[in-house]
Amino acid sequence: MADLLDVRGVSVRFGGVQALDGAALTVREGEVASLIGPNGAGKTTLLGVVSGAVAPQSGSVRLRGEELAGRPVHERAGAGVVRTFQNLEIFSNMTVLENVLTGAHLKAGYSLLDSLLRTPKFSREEKRLRDACMEKLDFVGLADKAQANAADLPYGEQRLLEMARALASAPVLLLLDEPAAGMNNKETAKLGAIIRRIRSDLGVGVALVEHDMELVMDISDRITVLHFGRVLAEGTPLEIQENPEVVAAYLGED
Repeated sequence: MADLLDVRGVSVRFGGVQALDGAALTVREGEVASLIGPNGAGKTTLLGVVSGAVAPQSGSVRLRGEELAGRPVHERAGAGVVRTFQNLEIFSNMTVLENVLTGAHLKAGYSLLDSLLRTPKFSREEKRLRDACMEKLDFVGLADKAQANAADLPYGEQRLLEMARALASAPVLLLLDEPAAGMNNKETAKLGAIIRRIRSDLGVGVALVEHDMELVMDISDRITVLHFGRVLAEGTPLEIQENPEVVAAYLGED
């Protein structure tokens, strides 16, 4: 299986704090690769480096062999690198469908002039985008709530709305930063099933940062463990669970 994302030798310093020290991460085509570690290990910072929100002092970030270093967030998003965040980032004054459309317009096939003049091309593209967004809402189980106000959704469904909006931008690599945060067990199980389908049905690679170890071990193809900004271990869920260094540093003794 070919590498989709290849991150090597990434170092980031914030003032006197070394957040990442030669960190690495690989996501292969169509797999779920999870990034775990104690609080402060550098997980979210590494996702920021991949998305372009954090500039590293050293290292490389390659997407399908193409170096992304120096490219801004919007260019990386246009190349298919899309991220969700720990904190909810929905537009509470918009409907569920309108929220998803904000992600889809990254792929809109009309110009500003088409938009201003409401040309036939604009109308055709808007219908195509709406249809595509409805498909993504159906994918996460929210199609029946398309016209509801986003702020009225339960917390777990707002999380799924974020997922639908990210998928509407047609990613090749989806960066999920603690998507299960605040969810109950039932909501987390539904989320896990959706992430599996993102991998299997859509063929999208997923880089997952998550503290719910049951979810991580259940859906991950491979896991990378960060400790004080460095890679402590990398392997399958079983290999990680049986790694004595990981158990001592993070997972804990039974």
